[in-house]
Amino acid sequence: MQELERITARRSELGTLAVELSKQLQEVQAEREELLIAARVLHRLAEQDRAAAEAAATVAPTPARVAGRAVLLIPHRSETPDDAALPADHRKILAIVRAADGPVRVRAVGEELGLQVTVRGRLEPLRAKMTKLADRGRLRKRGDGRFTARS
Repeated sequence: MQELERITARRSELGTLAVELSKQLQEVQAEREELLIAARVLHRLAEQDRAAAEAAATVAPTPARVAGRAVLLIPHRSETPDDAALPADHRKILAIVRAADGPVRVRAVGEELGLQVTVRGRLEPLRAKMTKLADRGRLRKRGDGRFTARS
């Protein structure tokens, strides 16, 4: 009879243990599902970040070194000109030239930008930027030294 009691007690212990293990199994499965969802979300976010980084890399000005100095490369004009690829000062220059009624001189653009146009040599960096924009097909430089916007 004592052995029967031990068997019954052990069956009871195992039943309790089975219930506890069943609860733990349900918790583990629920956590695995949550982790699976979290992994999917992180994968999507990583893809979005990668796509955004690739887009930013194609749009952002490309830094380079010329003669030991850091310079920004101005991309050539394409079929769909995207001014966002230009540095901010080049975008301002383009906006001023486009807003003008006709061809503009470098001095007029300098005045619009707030440069000291009366000081000798203040307009040369601006002239170089405008010439670079013309070389890249974003502006048109006329024979008289004035600039117009490309249509």
